[in-house]
Amino acid sequence: MLVHSRTGRRAVQVLFIALFLPLFALPLLVVLAASFSTSWSGPFPSGPTTGHYASAVRGDSLQALITSLVTAVSASLLALAVGTWSALAAAALGRRGRRCVDALFMLPVAVPSVVVGLAVLVAFSTPPMLLNGTRWIVILAHTVLVTAFAHQSVSAAIVRLDPAYEQAAAALGARPSYVLLRVKLPLLLPSLTAAAGLCFALSMGELSATMMLYPPDWTPLPVRIFAATDRGSLFTGSAVSVVLMGTTLLVLLAVSRIRTKASYR
Repeated sequence: MLVHSRTGRRAVQVLFIALFLPLFALPLLVVLAASFSTSWSGPFPSGPTTGHYASAVRGDSLQALITSLVTAVSASLLALAVGTWSALAAAALGRRGRRCVDALFMLPVAVPSVVVGLAVLVAFSTPPMLLNGTRWIVILAHTVLVTAFAHQSVSAAIVRLDPAYEQAAAALGARPSYVLLRVKLPLLLPSLTAAAGLCFALSMGELSATMMLYPPDWTPLPVRIFAATDRGSLFTGSAVSVVLMGTTLLVLLAVSRIRTKASYR
């Protein structure tokens, strides 16, 4: 830590707890408590039950969870491929070229996601690329929204990469494709897995653009949560939210283990 005195460290810890609990932990605990309740008329919930989870893990909610997982995995893989390619290409450009590429990929993040959803809807609602009303337009919108984070993560890793490895491989007669596949990408693997995890988490929680694009047969779980709370089913929506958080956390933990193994390699 940057604070070396015992009193200073305790003050920082107290400040962290004072900010963390009300801003981050308390809202999540409220959602968790509501998911096990049937009513909440006083300071604490009442009527403990697990019935909300029975409907949250089957039927339409289960199908929505599968839809979210397929959408998030597909968008993350596409974003990782495009973001890695763009980061590698930008690294070979000059400073002005890199800035232009960075600005291009950060543009979807600089505007509200509902604007991105509208842009995708307008662009792909007429031939020859008619995607409106299909699952592919949802996956495409999620890919556009999360590619910027993959691009930035890989770009930052490339800057920190020691060029001696590539130079040694090239000096030994390795072709550029071999250097890329067997030297550069393995060294970037920890950053690639971190970028994939970030893209997955952002896609799992995306709502604004999804609301404009999703067809009836491809409803992600955040849309189900919004619909449940909009109808007044706050406790059912809380249970579905806990399922969404738990699933996302499990996937991120798996990605973290892969990242740790890649770092040791």
